[in-house]
Amino acid sequence: MLDRLRVSFARTLDSIGRSASKLMPSPTAWTAVGFILAFLAFLYYSSGRPGFAGLLLALSGFFDMVDGAVARATGKVSRRGAFLDSTLDRVSEVLVFLGILVGDYSPAPIVLLALSLSLLVSYTRAKGDALGVDLAGVGIGERSERLVVLIVTSLLSIVALGVLVVFVLALATFVQRTISVSRGLARRPIESDPGPTA
Repeated sequence: MLDRLRVSFARTLDSIGRSASKLMPSPTAWTAVGFILAFLAFLYYSSGRPGFAGLLLALSGFFDMVDGAVARATGKVSRRGAFLDSTLDRVSEVLVFLGILVGDYSPAPIVLLALSLSLLVSYTRAKGDALGVDLAGVGIGERSERLVVLIVTSLLSIVALGVLVVFVLALATFVQRTISVSRGLARRPIESDPGPTA
């Protein structure tokens, strides 16, 4: 849902990207800013200050959109940049849940399940794309939705509820995407199996 909303505000994002590129023309630099903010959120979660962590998480999510807008504004869209952005997104996600785990806001099994399923949601999209099945917009709990849930519940100091909601959303999305890929591949002619990937 939020990804579709982001498309609706594409012009605004592009305008922000043009302005941001004048300050720092490197999309990678903006990616780094978002990652640093996620790391700071980890520190605040770990130290028992979820409100500040939620604010930093919101800023991190904002800069996660800015880096792509800067890349388009400067004509520096690349596979390398996309890979780095996606990889640091996953690392940021791990850091946030690690901070929640260290801060003891929610039972460890629920935190680990929420993190694992969130990573599986990302994996199913990456694998689906590799197999030629587009999963953009598939699922009720994409990264944007899960991020908003954690931000809002952190600002309200009800992180445990946020983790539980993320767990449910990620589980539902993982199932939805698995079914979508299975159905998409079932309609195609049999090809040689590309084999498992690491």
